[in-house]
Amino acid sequence: MELVPSVPADLFASVFVYGTALRRRVELALTIKKRLLYAPMTMHWDFAVILAFFGIAAPWLGYRRVRRLMQIPMTTSTERLALYGSTIAFQWLATAIILWRAMAHGVRPAQLGLAGGDLKLSVSIAVLLSLLLLVNQVVSIRRLAAKPAEIKGMIVELALKIFPQNQVERLAFVALVSTVAVCEEVIYRGFVQGVFRGWMGDSITAGIVISAIFFAVAHVYQGRRGLLSTFVIGIMFAGVRAGTGSLIPSICAHFATDLAAGLLAPVKLRPAIKARLQETGTEPL
Repeated sequence: MELVPSVPADLFASVFVYGTALRRRVELALTIKKRLLYAPMTMHWDFAVILAFFGIAAPWLGYRRVRRLMQIPMTTSTERLALYGSTIAFQWLATAIILWRAMAHGVRPAQLGLAGGDLKLSVSIAVLLSLLLLVNQVVSIRRLAAKPAEIKGMIVELALKIFPQNQVERLAFVALVSTVAVCEEVIYRGFVQGVFRGWMGDSITAGIVISAIFFAVAHVYQGRRGLLSTFVIGIMFAGVRAGTGSLIPSICAHFATDLAAGLLAPVKLRPAIKARLQETGTEPL
């Protein structure tokens, strides 16, 4: 019979104590890292200037631009491409300035939702949220196309003036939608939400609600209905951003929603509008 050597009891005790101490050190290190990565952002004078611009100046400029578009009977391909190009340039410039000033104050990417978080959770929610909003967009457009009498208001007319009409415009529109999805999420769900959450004493609710208000005001040119819908979407995106710590879900959902609207609306709504206008004897758009 082979004898198994006995292990001293104090060795087991030493291993247990060492393992417990190591686990506590790891937990402490992870806690410190998490606090450093997700520490509340603080308000600075340049942050206040940026917030004033996006809360007052940007909505006013957007409203004035839309009013000018509404006065034009129809837009040309050149005008639409110019609109896409100028919007892309403005959004990337604004985002670059925000990132520059944020990094200058020591703000980490994770505090803006650009790093950290549970990747698997973020991707899963991104897929589900994108599909949900995509289906809603498709159903809404098809419903309007099936009932031309319900197609009315400034938003539909504006959409038909700025949405792409040919292949070149569609490619440019994809670049536009990609830019808007990334930049607006960094601006509103990353920067605005983060700043107000920190300024209001690390209040998650304040960050969500105030960022949604900023997002809605930025779309004031869409009228009351558009203001309400963008506020609801802003609450949804900000809540997901707060829950996951990542901008991935809101960027993906934002992209899917805008792309579906831009590519489907001209195809589905324009024929329905023309049919309705022919019945009423009104000049088509």
